[in-house]
Amino acid sequence: MRTTRLVYLGMAAVGVAALLNAYPVELGSQQNASVRIDKDDIGGVVKSANGTEAGVWVIAQTSDLPTKFAKIVATDDQGRYVIPDLPKANYTVWVRGYGLVDSPKVKAAPGKTLDLKAVVAPNPAAAAEYYPAIYWYSMLKIPDTTLFPGTGETGNGMPEKLRHQEQWLDVVKTNGCNTCHQLGNKATRTIPKELGTFKNPADAWQRRIVSGQAMTSMLNAMNRIEPKLAAQLYGDWTDRIAAGALPESKPARPQGVERNVVVTVWDWSNPRAYLHDEISTDKRNPTVNANGPIFGATELSTDLVPVLDPVRHRAFEIKHPVRDPNTPSARTDALTPSPYWGAEPIWDSQSNQHNPMMDEKARVWFTARIRPPDNPAFCKKGSDHPSAKVFPMNSANRHLSMYDPKTKKFTLISTCFSTHHLVFAEDANQTLWTSAGGPTSGVVGWLNRKMFEETADEQKSQGWTPLILDTNGNGKRDEWVEPDQPVDPTKDKRVVAAFYGVAVSPVDGTIWGSSQGFPSSIVRLNPGSNPSETALAEIYEVPLEQGGYGIRGMDIDRNGVVWSSLSSGHLAAFDRRKCKGPLNGPNATGKHCAEGWALHTLPGPNFESLKVPGSAEASYYTWVDQFDTFGLGKDIPIATGNLNDSLLALVDGNFVNLRVPYPLGFYAKWMDGRIDDPKGGWKGRGLWATTGTRTPFHMEGGKGTKPKVVKFQLRPDPLAK
Repeated sequence: MRTTRLVYLGMAAVGVAALLNAYPVELGSQQNASVRIDKDDIGGVVKSANGTEAGVWVIAQTSDLPTKFAKIVATDDQGRYVIPDLPKANYTVWVRGYGLVDSPKVKAAPGKTLDLKAVVAPNPAAAAEYYPAIYWYSMLKIPDTTLFPGTGETGNGMPEKLRHQEQWLDVVKTNGCNTCHQLGNKATRTIPKELGTFKNPADAWQRRIVSGQAMTSMLNAMNRIEPKLAAQLYGDWTDRIAAGALPESKPARPQGVERNVVVTVWDWSNPRAYLHDEISTDKRNPTVNANGPIFGATELSTDLVPVLDPVRHRAFEIKHPVRDPNTPSARTDALTPSPYWGAEPIWDSQSNQHNPMMDEKARVWFTARIRPPDNPAFCKKGSDHPSAKVFPMNSANRHLSMYDPKTKKFTLISTCFSTHHLVFAEDANQTLWTSAGGPTSGVVGWLNRKMFEETADEQKSQGWTPLILDTNGNGKRDEWVEPDQPVDPTKDKRVVAAFYGVAVSPVDGTIWGSSQGFPSSIVRLNPGSNPSETALAEIYEVPLEQGGYGIRGMDIDRNGVVWSSLSSGHLAAFDRRKCKGPLNGPNATGKHCAEGWALHTLPGPNFESLKVPGSAEASYYTWVDQFDTFGLGKDIPIATGNLNDSLLALVDGNFVNLRVPYPLGFYAKWMDGRIDDPKGGWKGRGLWATTGTRTPFHMEGGKGTKPKVVKFQLRPDPLAK
């Protein structure tokens, strides 16, 4: 079915091209011999000194609307383009593409044909300035396998905790600095003069990683991989680039259906803020909130929640409240002056909203901090709360909130468990399941939304459970041994493997999550009739022997197959139906279903020094398009291409690379898809994402650049209007 759809799209593009060549129609100022446009389009042909340019991007941008707006399309095989459905405004239009440098910017208005002159790059260095970050980051030298396992300062110098080269790679890829921003873009592959003067590049990197309010996180990441060696390798990387070294690999221009993609970009929020992710609709029913506002979560940066009205092209902000004025703020985080903002603490957030989800009434639910971390008495030991009796909780760093756009009011919900991501189940209680982020919390928490809305009782409506493996194999939860104790075949076993990503299986209502660590795991939670006391977990370790490691974000399809991003440079699928052995008992502790995994190598080059197949991609999250909101088919997994400046959709074993060529530095941490008009064809569907980098000032445009909302649409051919 998916193959048929892709073939159809490709045939449509060829058929339209042939038709237009065979039967050119003249429409005066709104038509030339090869491109048809409407009054709200701009179209034409792109040529360079080499002739027509296929698979390059044409960008139209305006500041005439309430917020800055751009729309981007690719040229077809004959260099033709159509930018459709442009709001009435004056636009600046130019050409960008691999092998080119940006063409001169031309003023234009919708309804006019505009042939453009592309500019061939004068040399490889000029061409490489437009490459996605992964091509530059692939030049980083990786420590040789002979340094692993580490034997410490008196041995080979590598920390003893690093047993595998893959552990080092896990940190320099998804689960280290790339967790928060790109590495390999212009801002990171060069050393800004504002940073200071240093006797060697390693010293410059040691100073760089303590810049700004994220200094503690950056130091922790470097300390995990032997900071002295890491600083030397990063210093060598930027030194070689400063001396003129270029990537060995070159990116390909968009091919096939990639040329049918329309990318729309809006500014929102403010230059000192950053976004974690956005929400446009109800994940369970993507027709909810059709044509409605998009909401963002700004994490540590600000309490001002950004909102975009994509119909009126208007961006605004609403303030997220807290319950307790003594709730901590990021403003007090330790910092060293940065080359961008000096000693100014630009982040000031008490609410620390991390992830938004929308319900069936188009209300927005957040994981958000509403109070200091110390829990109230009902969460702790001695409480009669059902969950506290089983597993008391002393603190929670983030909780829940809900914003109703109709009343313009927030509801704040104090939870005993920490929250990170959240997702609604498809059950009678509209249960809201949450993840905790890191594995150390040890529990999975939920809110019975039906009960909460009927009673407004946040204590009775919430619950949580530890993760217990059925290691005695009797099919029910019994007395357990603790994580630091060996398996006892007469008892169950508790594991510290709380969720990072979280998803609900449409097949059986089980809750699935990704658990970080090395090599990391997927966890299945069967709640049972009384989750606090009956929930049983299964854990499935990412197969290091197959080359996989370093899980982060995940989602599930309508068949119950789990899809996840791995720092090994893979999009992984786990299908529990393929497991051959017992799924409980003393041997079912993580390594018992390697056959359930399938790994798909993500696009982009591997690190040049590794000389093995693979990808240096550091994908952050994977989302599954369960309802074909984009147009590639149902149940298509889409990974964030954080170093590819893109989203990466897997269709029949092949990746469709949805690049955002402008501004350079697109980095998403999630996405969702919405159907605005089920009968509207490609115009009624689209993917939504936001720039999720903590450093929008690293993007093209530098300091002052605002975060972006990005919409992706898929036309049947590159000239569809």
